[in-house]
Amino acid sequence: MKKYFLTIIALATLWSCQTDERYENLNRDPKNPTDVKADFLFTSATVSLSDQMATPNVNDNIFRFIAQYFTTTTYLDEPNYDLNGRTISDRHWSELYRDVIFDLQDAPRFVESDPDIDADEKSARLGQIEVMEVYAWSIMVDTFGDVPYTEAINANEFPLPVYDDAATIYANLIKRLKDNGPKLAAGQGFTTADVIYNGDMGAWKKFANSLLLRLAMRLSDVNEELSRSTAVAAIAGGVFTSNADNAQIAYQTSPPNTNPMWEDLVQSGRADYLPANTIVKVMNDLNDPRRPHYFFNETVDNYVGGVYGGSNNYGSYTHVGEALLDPTLPGILLDYAEVEFNLARAAQPDLAYAGAVDAETHYNAAITASIEYWGGTETQVDDYLDQASVAYDGSNEQFATQFWLAMYNNPFEGWSVWRKYDAPALNLPEDTGNPVPLRYTYPVNEQNLNRANYEAASTAIGGDKQTTPLFWDLN
Repeated sequence: MKKYFLTIIALATLWSCQTDERYENLNRDPKNPTDVKADFLFTSATVSLSDQMATPNVNDNIFRFIAQYFTTTTYLDEPNYDLNGRTISDRHWSELYRDVIFDLQDAPRFVESDPDIDADEKSARLGQIEVMEVYAWSIMVDTFGDVPYTEAINANEFPLPVYDDAATIYANLIKRLKDNGPKLAAGQGFTTADVIYNGDMGAWKKFANSLLLRLAMRLSDVNEELSRSTAVAAIAGGVFTSNADNAQIAYQTSPPNTNPMWEDLVQSGRADYLPANTIVKVMNDLNDPRRPHYFFNETVDNYVGGVYGGSNNYGSYTHVGEALLDPTLPGILLDYAEVEFNLARAAQPDLAYAGAVDAETHYNAAITASIEYWGGTETQVDDYLDQASVAYDGSNEQFATQFWLAMYNNPFEGWSVWRKYDAPALNLPEDTGNPVPLRYTYPVNEQNLNRANYEAASTAIGGDKQTTPLFWDLN
């Protein structure tokens, strides 16, 4: 969908951490503007972020493989976690910095200088921008660990930016969200440029608080004091209360504004992606009512997932569900099911954060939200929750498995759930037996062009390896 904006903004020479201003100026097209309205920057950044998180394209990210929702038939590098073969780390890094964070940091100056909007509207627009920027930064940290932050997006002053400590960035992101509340309450923000809520500022407040809750729960094992105070503030401020609150992009029926899933699995004519046996087995064992939506069978009665990380014959296995092949399938940034799972964890006895009602109540609400989102009935919800293996028992394994299942169309969060809660048990890829990554390694470009700071960051996190855990991943 971001292609829709290229004829408007033509930002082919945007900043990257490796850009040298002397050479960048040689490549500027004087007939195309690099100064554009805040509306275009805000929309473009939002859609670029959604596209990057939703795409299954192995040239952009492999979240659906790492979470073991998908596997492939023939090309095995990606489900075996080869990040460097297609420079996946470089692409993800570049996309978030260049096409998302850069635009979001550039937009405020156009908001401030706009003579046609009043101070309250400016404040509200700045508040929306801030929420999206915090979201993008959190994805960067949760992907890599330490990243350039305080010196990022400033190539003139800091052509070789230092990497900031990930925990310190998290604390600052939390502060930014807390400080941002009054801005969202000030007035009317972006409307037609807002492709998430179309200017509903009440929804933006819920989104900001739900994101704050996500960050709080990431920290529960490493900084309970900050986690507690942040979660309590988020809950008191008001988080999502139904699927109608979901932060998601509504894609369209026709190119180039379709969901990237449709582009890569339908428009491209690809027949080499399959549901992984990892998730299919778990859902078969639980007789999960979401299977007809997550998966599609042509000739077999049972759902059979492709062997994860091994060669598979496309016609012999269950296929990706038709719901995921709809060009209008929303791109999910954060949804109600995730909020309820986070509230369930916050309510468990070892935490018991104020405002979280009851762990079992929130757990049941999370599963209900997920099943209903995919078109399930009340009867299916009740039957599923009545199963002994699903009925709340307070175990980490059960909680994490259900959380992971619900994040099927938000694969980055599914990967994060597995990293934090160490469940469910994922498979080792058949071809190599490589361990499941705990992070992306830093881009090759950073190693070559920002080497001193890259080496310092690598040492600080314990080594630039896929198996180096993030600071909030203690186990």
